[in-house]
Amino acid sequence: MMELTEYRIQLIMNLETSAQDFRNVCLAVSDPYAPIEQGGWNTHQLAAHTRDVDKLVYGMRARRTLEENNPQFDNFDGDAYMAEHYDSREDLRSMLDGFAANVSSLANILRGLPAQAWARESRHLIQGTGMTLQTWVERDLGHIKEHLESVKKAK
Repeated sequence: MMELTEYRIQLIMNLETSAQDFRNVCLAVSDPYAPIEQGGWNTHQLAAHTRDVDKLVYGMRARRTLEENNPQFDNFDGDAYMAEHYDSREDLRSMLDGFAANVSSLANILRGLPAQAWARESRHLIQGTGMTLQTWVERDLGHIKEHLESVKKAK
């Protein structure tokens, strides 16, 4: 049990650190509107996407899994959401500050949880049943790290 507790402590620290690293790396990019890869998204778009997925998908799912009894989640189409909601005029710093604050808020909630809370379950329309709080936190971290590595290429 001690190993699991230590893993979760590290998971929370990595979540918060990765969000701060993502924020800092995005702000250090000289041209946030230059495509990271040929024909791909730019840093500003990746920042908006990462913020939105944290807030509307993984972070929201983690919070609802804690608050509700076995909630069900619909699938999220990140590309469709970006096509409808992305605003290239949104201030990058404000966007990233809000993202980091949202992740920090979740991390603070997670720090105060008893061990059994991490096993609370939810359901996903496509992925099925048994999706735990820990699963959503791990996926949030993985998503942030994935895009952190992408933006590092743009620097």
